[in-house]
Amino acid sequence: MKTIVSAAALVAASLFAIPATAANLVLYTSQPNEDAQATVDGFMAANPDIKVDWVRDGTPKIMAKLQAEIQAGNPVADILLIADVVTLERLKQDGKLLAYKSPEAAQYDAALYDADGYYYSTKLITTGIMYNTSAAMKPASWKDLAKPEAKGLVTMPSPLASGAALIHAQTLAAVPGLGWDFYKSLAENGAIAAGGNGAVLKSVASGEKAYGMVVDYLPIREKAKGAPVEFVFPSEGVSAVTEPVGILASTKNADAAKKFVDYVLSEKGQEGFLKLGYIPARNGMKLPEGFPARDTIKVLPIKAAEALKNTDQDLKAFSGIYGSN
Repeated sequence: MKTIVSAAALVAASLFAIPATAANLVLYTSQPNEDAQATVDGFMAANPDIKVDWVRDGTPKIMAKLQAEIQAGNPVADILLIADVVTLERLKQDGKLLAYKSPEAAQYDAALYDADGYYYSTKLITTGIMYNTSAAMKPASWKDLAKPEAKGLVTMPSPLASGAALIHAQTLAAVPGLGWDFYKSLAENGAIAAGGNGAVLKSVASGEKAYGMVVDYLPIREKAKGAPVEFVFPSEGVSAVTEPVGILASTKNADAAKKFVDYVLSEKGQEGFLKLGYIPARNGMKLPEGFPARDTIKVLPIKAAEALKNTDQDLKAFSGIYGSN
């Protein structure tokens, strides 16, 4: 992870690496480190006059950092590329984002970007079930994780540490037949909730736990590398975060930031996400190897404004079941 001390330090450090006329951008992102670097490298290759530095952490932590900077009157980031539209909807409502109507939006379903141009989805990252191939049960439904065969063998990321996990919990809580009662049944069956998606991957791949709720690309990538894991899109459907991109209203590099938005939404930028193993948000794109046909993946709905309104209440409900991990 790259740590950013101050905007001034960034500028000073970069003066020797790029022309004096070049622009500088700071990206705050929840992408894994290698993905963040690949995204930035692709953009800088297409825009050699712009240098991008980035900071990576889970969405709740990256937002806590940003909010602290905003309160101090010194937001460092120019651009956000983080887990979910609910987080950016909050920033939009607080007047912290810059509206920009990207011409690339014409290639996207209207449901995948803000109508006013404050944020745009870049990919579809679903959350389903991963299991170790040595597990006795092969789950096909979310409810399978509450069966006796899975007792004490289930792990999941905490919504307190992962934006995707929060969206997932809010999505399943609204599904008839699941809801918060489903999460209670998991807890009663010995399921644990702590940390982020990476910890779930490690726990299940190592055999410490047999089953986990996790974002799709992690186990699919690891399976391709030979890990003893499988990923399931449960029959009830999956939640999805779309890793939207948005520009901070406080940016002093608006033109360069707009170029970044255009790039990640462009066919070339989307091909970069495809190569990294994600489902591109742009229409007409292929799916990564290891994924089923797109029309076989049932994505459960979530309304950003409603989810935002219920966030504190939902976090409290989850913490009441699993504690504050």
